[in-house]
Amino acid sequence: MKKYTYSETKDTRSGFGDGLTELGQENENVVALCADLIGSLKMGDFKAQNPDRFFQVGIAEANMIGMAAGMTIGGKIPFTGTFANFSTARVYDQIRQSIAYSGKNVKICASHAGLTLGEDGATHQTLEDIGMMKMLPNMTVINPCDYNQTKAATKAIADLEGPVYLRFGRPKVPNFTAPDQKFEIGKAITFNEGKDVTIFATGHLVWKAIEAGQILAEKGIDAEIINIHTIKPLDKNAVLQSVRKTKCAVTAEEHMKNGGLGDSIAQILAAEYPTPIEMVAVNDTFGESGTPEQLLTKYGLDTQDVVNAVEKVIQRK
Repeated sequence: MKKYTYSETKDTRSGFGDGLTELGQENENVVALCADLIGSLKMGDFKAQNPDRFFQVGIAEANMIGMAAGMTIGGKIPFTGTFANFSTARVYDQIRQSIAYSGKNVKICASHAGLTLGEDGATHQTLEDIGMMKMLPNMTVINPCDYNQTKAATKAIADLEGPVYLRFGRPKVPNFTAPDQKFEIGKAITFNEGKDVTIFATGHLVWKAIEAGQILAEKGIDAEIINIHTIKPLDKNAVLQSVRKTKCAVTAEEHMKNGGLGDSIAQILAAEYPTPIEMVAVNDTFGESGTPEQLLTKYGLDTQDVVNAVEKVIQRK
């Protein structure tokens, strides 16, 4: 097992903010819209540098989506910003009708996703958003793992023609990927090659998977760890190539079990290579208030939960 270390923890929403700021300097067609959450979305620097390309729409998320769709007709590349719950569930009709249906070039950027929003509780936590967005035709769905990857993803999606859902979070998490990385949409990244089990992880759970891999290595279990930062389009070849080698899989995500990454991988395996699979995800329940660490542990998304899932799935080979 490779040894991964990190020198700092940083919130992924800051990766989005810094990536957006650089885009503002590099591409005059990039515009930003925010639903009264400039500080939370780290959009302040973009606003300060590009006041004529920033639009504060207030607490009117549906209007923000409609405005963004219209701006694309004039050749602009709109980046919308609010919490993940308000970026999806609150405006799903507008996204479906005004953006996805006609393939508008809007980048829906969503912070505070999953349980690790923490103390704000169930009304602000969203565990259904990946499922909602990946079901929309024409929609690309991206869920990066740390600050550096979020920044790289933010810049990469500006060059992709069509609607994108970019998901990131509030808490500070290990920042361990390369600062100069090239983000390839739809291309999975293998962090560790192994022969006994494949762990497919996304978002904040990638680091948990790496920690689990180190524990498993001490037990003599060689885990292949793959970062699925792009959930749609999913890197089907990477999934099948790995599982044909390891003969079992675990998925790990900060999302509902229904409709998430695990669902997508299970569909591929069921159709092309039936394989034992275990899913580390929230099991059909809403969240609650608590610290990110407390919630990850209570809802079964911690490092030990990944280890337990691996040991269980290996027994099913």
